[in-house]
Amino acid sequence: MNRTCTIIFLSLFTALFASGCSPKKEPGKVTITVWHWMTDRDPVFQELARRYEAIDPSIKVNFELYAPSDIYSQKVRAAAQGANLPDIFGILGEKRDFASFVKAGYVLDLTPYMEADNASWRSAFFPKALAVNEFTLGNSYGVAPGIYGVPIDITTIQIIYNKDLFKQLGLDPQRPPHTFTGLLDIGKKIAAMNMQGLVSGWGETWMVDCFFTNYAFNIMGKDKVIATFKGEVPYTDPDWIRVFALFKELQDSGILARGLVTMINKTAEQLFANGKAVFAFNGSWCVNVYRGMNPGLNYEVMLPPKASDKYPMAIWGGAGSSFMVNAAAKNKMEAVKFLEWLTDRDQQAYLAEATNNLPANKDCLGQIPGQLAQFFKGMENATHPNAWEVSEFSTVIDARDKGIQAIIIGEKTPEQVAREVQKIKERELAKRKLP
Repeated sequence: MNRTCTIIFLSLFTALFASGCSPKKEPGKVTITVWHWMTDRDPVFQELARRYEAIDPSIKVNFELYAPSDIYSQKVRAAAQGANLPDIFGILGEKRDFASFVKAGYVLDLTPYMEADNASWRSAFFPKALAVNEFTLGNSYGVAPGIYGVPIDITTIQIIYNKDLFKQLGLDPQRPPHTFTGLLDIGKKIAAMNMQGLVSGWGETWMVDCFFTNYAFNIMGKDKVIATFKGEVPYTDPDWIRVFALFKELQDSGILARGLVTMINKTAEQLFANGKAVFAFNGSWCVNVYRGMNPGLNYEVMLPPKASDKYPMAIWGGAGSSFMVNAAAKNKMEAVKFLEWLTDRDQQAYLAEATNNLPANKDCLGQIPGQLAQFFKGMENATHPNAWEVSEFSTVIDARDKGIQAIIIGEKTPEQVAREVQKIKERELAKRKLP
């Protein structure tokens, strides 16, 4: 084969390969492309796409899965830099990451569509689910007020306990601990019987931070927590030292499973599903996970036991997964219409039933079964960093979480960690004051 023929052959091969890997487009149809990371929901999304196409034959919906989530996030960031984002996508990360996409013009403000027809679309959602995707007036991110995302489902993160192991410990499965002291007492029983206590993905530091901020809200209240993020209260304050000290008390009691600080959540889920741990700290998505691993698992859901009566116990909750519309997309109006249909009652009910996730649409409340209903009850106590008016610096969050890990393994005291975190906080505040 001469050089000219080789070039022609390679060009044809490349063109065929590229066309085979590109989104499927059909002549005369508008194609809506949706990128997502939710492996467990992909078959259901594909079915919903088929249903929508049957209703509107002029539309083709392509759900494209990119997993795991870190790979997905890299793809979204790269696409944003190259102005190649799809019609619909999700943003994983902190609220400031979300804000950066909005300010760069990559996310459509959905407020006018949410408010149309007497706010019929907006009123269909749980307010705490919408709050995760909303920027309020005067927000610290400099984003124009509005709703910039559509919640597909909701989630809460709570404590789960194995009822059969409770019985082995001589405990009443109908009476889980409601106070932190009661939880520590169970830890002593667990240690005496050489059992594994609480498992969770605390090797993934965001779950450590979730547990940590739950108790910060419980001990000092939201206002003082937010004041700390703003730099008005130091982490060396006695209330913050008390929050850090909780982790030493948990470790000393025997409630924390061995190897917790390096454990990924998938390992934690396997241990709990197989009856190897008494407690798990996990989100409502675990209902589907546990069902797949061990359909006969006998467990219940409970709020983290309160350490103080001064303020309510808080848990992370709100929108579990959300979709945004690309503001620069040619088919953005069709994308908005599709998302409105996707979050309507019938589609939400099907999505919840098929994937065992909590629906974002309030009209589906009567169709939430068993443990999912217990997770849903926790929405009364739900809060979320993406719904707060200000975020902590990521370097400070990282120092907090790694400091907690150091407390658990006995490398540092709560007081040491508090001082180290405050030092980093002061350094970050000083950077913001530089001209």
